[in-house]
Amino acid sequence: MPSKRCYFHRGRAFSLFGLPRNREQRERWLQFIFNCVPESYKKDLSLCARHFTKNCFQNYSQFTAGFGLKLLLKEGAVPTIKDDCEPQPRKLVPVVPAVAVEGFHASASVPKKNTTNNADCIVGSDEELDFCDQDSVASSVDSSAEDMFIDDMDPILDRRPSSDLYLPEEDYDSKDAPQHRKRLCLSSAEGGDRKSENGFYWTETEKWQSSDEADVEPPLLVFTPNQNPGPQILPNRCSSALQFFQLLFPKSMFQTIAGYTNSYAAKYEERKGKLWNFISQSDMKSYVALVIYMGMFRCSSLSDYWSESQHFSLSFPAKIMSYRKFLSISKVLHLSESREDEKNILKKGTAGYERLGKIQPLYQVIRESCKSYFHPFQNITIVERMVKPQAGTGLKQSLKSRSPNMGFKLFALTDCTCGYTWDFFVYEGKSCASRSEGLSYETVMALVDENMLGSGYKLFVDKFYTSPTLFTDLLDKKVLACGPVWPNRTGYPKSAKNKLLSNAPRGTMRWIRQDKLLFVEWKDSKEVQMCSSFHKAYEGDTVQRKVRRDAHRTLEEIPVPAVVLDYSKNMEAVDSSDCITEHFRAIHKPKKWYQCMFYHFLDIAVENAFIMQELVTKGNGKKPLTRKAFLQALILELTDIDSLDSAAVPLTLSSSG
Repeated sequence: MPSKRCYFHRGRAFSLFGLPRNREQRERWLQFIFNCVPESYKKDLSLCARHFTKNCFQNYSQFTAGFGLKLLLKEGAVPTIKDDCEPQPRKLVPVVPAVAVEGFHASASVPKKNTTNNADCIVGSDEELDFCDQDSVASSVDSSAEDMFIDDMDPILDRRPSSDLYLPEEDYDSKDAPQHRKRLCLSSAEGGDRKSENGFYWTETEKWQSSDEADVEPPLLVFTPNQNPGPQILPNRCSSALQFFQLLFPKSMFQTIAGYTNSYAAKYEERKGKLWNFISQSDMKSYVALVIYMGMFRCSSLSDYWSESQHFSLSFPAKIMSYRKFLSISKVLHLSESREDEKNILKKGTAGYERLGKIQPLYQVIRESCKSYFHPFQNITIVERMVKPQAGTGLKQSLKSRSPNMGFKLFALTDCTCGYTWDFFVYEGKSCASRSEGLSYETVMALVDENMLGSGYKLFVDKFYTSPTLFTDLLDKKVLACGPVWPNRTGYPKSAKNKLLSNAPRGTMRWIRQDKLLFVEWKDSKEVQMCSSFHKAYEGDTVQRKVRRDAHRTLEEIPVPAVVLDYSKNMEAVDSSDCITEHFRAIHKPKKWYQCMFYHFLDIAVENAFIMQELVTKGNGKKPLTRKAFLQALILELTDIDSLDSAAVPLTLSSSG
């Protein structure tokens, strides 16, 4: 059977798209192809990505950065380009693993599950894993590179100690220290300038400066966002918790998910010889309300919420839905069309296979809604989040320093001022990511879109992302950046002259400036290394620390670099938000990976809705709801509780959230 080709670019096309189902949209496609539409034509006509502008794609920035195997068209997109000279997105050739396992385990003691002869198809032993859930994609394991990634290190940018990198502790701790010192002497004897792998020059005469030596403050970029920062809604459009929530989780999505769930459950129950009682949009809203409720009022097991004990029972869940019905929905909850899932399964092992196909409808709706109804303030950051599933899948990763559990990793661009999640994407595995600049570099470039954000933004990132190459390229995009940096990262200053000593007193600092970047070393309880493109080395700031003097610890003011204070202040606001449904995942333990993603998307929608309510209400000169009051109001509105019952939780409630 011949493979499909683009109507205009035969033999060299990529990311093919067939004619849309919508009749009006299909006519517009046909007019673009034929100018004058003939009476008969082939129904399998296709066009490649070269005929669409980048605004037509849902994941253009993620695809060009290497975090997607194919482009995804937005609903209603129409081709407009026939010029062969139009620049095309970078095509990534997927890496087909030689050996595949069900998931990467952080510990070697964790047993591996059984796999079939087909490396792309994983079949679990649990009978709850049905025939449509066998696309728990296998992933390749690159031992050293994957270990570094899990430890928040980048295999491209984080180099092990080498002849052109001096680390003082090697003189004492490393068994190879004599050989290293010999290599260092040989390289130093050559004299002159040396160039690191990323193009940064360091001379042997350059030295680290102390805090007493003056530094010139770099010129700051003018902050010019593309939209006014904050909620992008009319002041009087939303007056209730549900209205804010439905901006991010549209009302139509409840009906869509209910339809997908009914279609999937009918097939699932038919295999067991049972009939499925179809659920409605109202049932799905009640289900979501109970999930949020369980995050607020915590029980030790799921059945306890429907306990009939005279003294130890909760009346609300039974009033909304029976335990049996709630459990049935939880087992078969589905986010995509079953027929499309079956077609996608047949594409395994090809470039057309969509790893995230089972979450794609809700995934893209939440992402687009988060960006549409809010514009970030000047200070932004990129954070990593883990979604902890129970079932095996090739998308699973682990953060050793944070949790021994397995999970899905998400990268999110978050507002430092209020904690709003503006954009995010699910990490699909390093096999489909570009390795030219490193995973950390590509992640930032995929999320920081200057065309949508504007210029003059300040990005705060942790050690995993910070690199001289990234900060320099961000400056070219008129985005400022700062963050802690690994001293063995490519591009970090290699000069040892006047370098901060390991036994230096607390508060001692050294700095060195190269081109437009500032590098600072500061001694706190440990050594801290920072890199910035918009800070001055020292501005006279101090911080209180306990310092040992004459066998006693006294509270003293010690000097602190401005970049350390600024970074700490902005990163504190990001970690304050709670995961609303995390408790529900712990007691329910969903076995399907896409269900875990559903609950995390629900987390994002609820938290962002609360933040928007808070900002809009303050902007109107009124007192906003606390998080607790907001969630209570949202639960009551989702379940259509009578106004008499909801009077027990007034919207002006100000109890601590």
